[in-house]
Amino acid sequence: MPILLLVIILGVVEGLTEYLPVSSTGHLILATELLGFQADKWALFNVAIQPGAILAIVVLYWRTFRDVLVGLFQREKSALRFARNLLIAFAPAVVLGLALGDIIDALLENATVVAWALIIGGIAIIVIERLVKVAQAPEVDRPEQMVAAVSLKQSVMIGLIQCLAIVPGVSRSGATIMGAVALGIDRKTAADFSFFLAVPTLAGATALQLFKHHDQIQPGMIGNILIGAAVSFVVAIVVVKLFVAFVQRHGFTPFGWYRIIAGAAALVWLGAR
Repeated sequence: MPILLLVIILGVVEGLTEYLPVSSTGHLILATELLGFQADKWALFNVAIQPGAILAIVVLYWRTFRDVLVGLFQREKSALRFARNLLIAFAPAVVLGLALGDIIDALLENATVVAWALIIGGIAIIVIERLVKVAQAPEVDRPEQMVAAVSLKQSVMIGLIQCLAIVPGVSRSGATIMGAVALGIDRKTAADFSFFLAVPTLAGATALQLFKHHDQIQPGMIGNILIGAAVSFVVAIVVVKLFVAFVQRHGFTPFGWYRIIAGAAALVWLGAR
């Protein structure tokens, strides 16, 4: 397979799965292996194209980010609570990422771990959807106000739950969204919180990996990274727009079943190759 085609495929996979509760990292690892390439050789590339998905959130919610920045300068209560909630939820990932960097690197190469994590995560989504009474979305439809309304305790818990995503296949978005729903937050706010939290989390993870492994970046890789990031940006724009409307109507259970089927299929394929 031509390298350029692989780059485009991985960009599509990143953009398609980053904000869905199905694990973008897990899908990138499985996709790389399925296409006949070694996951460990492409681990850095898969991290380096994440800025494309990050930029998608910034573009889609640019008015929200603008209003929060203006509000912070004016010391508005909702803007301060918005920033506080995201920083508190982001902090555990920073500590864990710095403390367990080598372990995280090793897990990023294990396709079997991904398959099992997909299955277990899928079961968890279905259980939460069936047992937890879903909260009603607030009447206000401004994302920054909805995120600002999340309590301090809930923000801390979401940040701790996000740390489960150290295991590839768990899904950062899946952990944060379903964790928020289990804590009594409505689906729309849970999704928006996860989107906004992704910006510092993915940016920090990308910066850390590029700093640690900058010596592995060859001149020829830069063009491929830019292409992969651009593809992930375009795809993520479309996915995020459709995702919120979908979950408000159908919930998260379909993603749970998808994870179980995909994980089981991956285990069969890994065992047979």
